[in-house]
Amino acid sequence: MPANNPRMTKAERRDAARLEAERLAAKQAATERRNRLIIIIASLLVVALVAVAGFIIYQQSQRTLLSDFDGDVPAHSTDTGGIVFGEGAVAGEPIEGAPVLQVYVDFMCPVCGSYEEVNGADIRTMLEDGDATVIVHPLNFLDAQSTEGDYSTRAAAAFALVATEAPDVAYQFMQDLFTNQPAEGGPGLTAEELGQIAVDAGAPQDVADTIGDGTYNDWVAVASDQARNDGVTGTPTTFIDGEKWTGDWTTRGVLYTAVTGQEPPAEEPTTDEATTDEATDAPSEDATTDEATETESATD
Repeated sequence: MPANNPRMTKAERRDAARLEAERLAAKQAATERRNRLIIIIASLLVVALVAVAGFIIYQQSQRTLLSDFDGDVPAHSTDTGGIVFGEGAVAGEPIEGAPVLQVYVDFMCPVCGSYEEVNGADIRTMLEDGDATVIVHPLNFLDAQSTEGDYSTRAAAAFALVATEAPDVAYQFMQDLFTNQPAEGGPGLTAEELGQIAVDAGAPQDVADTIGDGTYNDWVAVASDQARNDGVTGTPTTFIDGEKWTGDWTTRGVLYTAVTGQEPPAEEPTTDEATTDEATDAPSEDATTDEATETESATD
């Protein structure tokens, strides 16, 4: 009954007005609850959409030229074109919690040969001791420096093949490629010569026999383009934990300390040095004879 009905008593009108106020308040509260729920749902949807968009953007940012590469991909390789070496210098899993050293090399590059000569033993020590994960990026930047125009590609593909088929000797094979590095301007090593170096490093003969197939040539080409996208303009180039390192790699031990934070191990003497030291420490036959003569004279 309406609160202003003239037939209602004053008390009835008061009760009716109170009930109407309560009804309107309940209706308003329900409306507010509905509005709050709509706002909460809309906010959650916005947050979810932002999260999805952010995830998609992040995923896209992590994609590389190799993400969509449908050719042969070597085992133990990354989407940025590197071969991962872990504990014991074996191609495979990274060393958990260890710093990551990335080295971009070209097997025709003479400066890379010098880099290996100065730092190779220290890098190998990091791997043997489990002090660093090493990712080697084999590039084809200097293909044009070989007369056939493909040596950098062929050597890099051979390295990728050995890393896939004989991961325990791949790092040694890489080092031996620099030890046997051909000069710029020549044809480079033949497939047979590369195969022999692989066998000498410990790879099976049947693996060496397939080096000439160039299984990973296309992968090397795309990996080299990815290196350019990542800001690599020449070799050797070094990254430590994702940051480009421009320290003095020409001085032995500097790179080791930059990666591990430790002093480098003492350098072992070469065979020639050890022989020289032994010859210096050993008494000569003449000296021994003179000492004997002096002893006899003193006795007389």
